[in-house]
Amino acid sequence: MSEPAHPNHHRDVAAFDLRAAGYENGWRGQLHREITTRTAAPAAREAHASSRILDVGCGTGQLLRLLAATFPTASEVRGLDPAPSMLAVAATHAHDPRLSFDAGDAEKLPIPDGHFDLVVTTTSFDHWSDQAAGLQQCARVLGAGGLLVLVDLPLLLLAPTLLGERRRKARTNSRAGRLLDAAGFSAPVWHDLYTPIIKAVTARLSR
Repeated sequence: MSEPAHPNHHRDVAAFDLRAAGYENGWRGQLHREITTRTAAPAAREAHASSRILDVGCGTGQLLRLLAATFPTASEVRGLDPAPSMLAVAATHAHDPRLSFDAGDAEKLPIPDGHFDLVVTTTSFDHWSDQAAGLQQCARVLGAGGLLVLVDLPLLLLAPTLLGERRRKARTNSRAGRLLDAAGFSAPVWHDLYTPIIKAVTARLSR
């Protein structure tokens, strides 16, 4: 059974709403731009000619704009985020007609089963209120053999943070790996992405 939304989730969404207007020009936006640029490489290498792409926790759409250019034959490049102000900023930068944005949470994706062949998420996973449910949703909306590219914090050095309010989070490779396996993803491959903390994992749907 899924857990109810944690109070931290609501605080996180509110914080991102407040940051949205100046996000891309601030230091957080610059950092995220570097992370998204590095995320596009494993996505392009392993997803090949993806036709439908979803970004869960898309923020201002930096990664989606890059993926739209990386996959010129993709028919749909869609972002989902719970922060309305982030989506409003994303829409102002969406000059490619294939780009679209919707409000929603990872734990309940408003998308039909098997609709996408590539799902990405960058620095969003740690903010999900129920990471297991979110990964199950990512698996549900992927077609057979679909690829997940998840970029976030899993690292053994962060294990001490699991004693605090993030104690239920998958902040280590082993915890994240167990959730991926339970959701139906196989053969996860971990990549060093940015600084010692930010990691990427690529995994395919096993069904």
